Amino acid sequence: MVRATPTCDSIAGIRAGAGVIATFRFYEELNDFLPPERRGRAFGVRCARAATTKHMIEALEVPHTEVELILVNGESVGFDRLLREGDRVAVYPRFERLDVTPLLRVRQRPLRVTRFVADAHLGRLARLLRMAGFDTLYRNDYADREIADISIRDGRILLTRDRELLKLRGLTHACYVRAIEPQAQLREIVARLDLARSLRPFTLCLECNEPLRAVEKARVIALLPASVRAAHSRFTLCERCGRVFWRGSHRQRMRDLAASMPPVRADAPGRPLR
Repeated sequence: MVRATPTCDSIAGIRAGAGVIATFRFYEELNDFLPPERRGRAFGVRCARAATTKHMIEALEVPHTEVELILVNGESVGFDRLLREGDRVAVYPRFERLDVTPLLRVRQRPLRVTRFVADAHLGRLARLLRMAGFDTLYRNDYADREIADISIRDGRILLTRDRELLKLRGLTHACYVRAIEPQAQLREIVARLDLARSLRPFTLCLECNEPLRAVEKARVIALLPASVRAAHSRFTLCERCGRVFWRGSHRQRMRDLAASMPPVRADAPGRPLR
């Protein structure tokens, strides 16, 4: 059984005042959200008497959507567990190596289909995800509540670099994107969600996210630049916006990017995506 071991801040130093004292320990990349003095160690926190695990995790600036498993005194619990005096709380991100099948994951169910909605600051990532074949909604004027509601309503994974956005009520599937550069962001998402096997490059329109279908050259020839007419014979068409796509230099760039993706893990087949 995995347990949190308090090796940390002095509990005695925070005894005064109302509420209960619980000891928290965050693991792996969840430490990125904590101040340096609390990373990689257990620390005591004063909690309101009616505080839940979710309330305190977010009070400590860790978005609940980044959390996969919570253990209180060695037992797996949900976000609604009320904290009590002396509780030891261990908080884990998505697991890479540890089998937690018998334990209570904090999300009710995985998503069967991996679809995304990207916030207003991730337009280039959204375009790369579409190029890789992942259904991705994006507008540069999404309001925070609007994008959260889309995620909840449509079962889409919300992608953002805004930590506060991840704390909105009702969100269950979201990712805090750590990388800055768009290609690095794509690699991060593919690695984190085990999506290397799901890449379907050039199957979606880069502009409107609709499926592309093969089209005969004769049907679109009037739309093509002269150089493209002479050099290419295979085309796809987006029926929604009318854009025509062909095998240009972007295809090689996508192949190079796909080749740089992390390898598919040995345990990936049959594993639900989150």
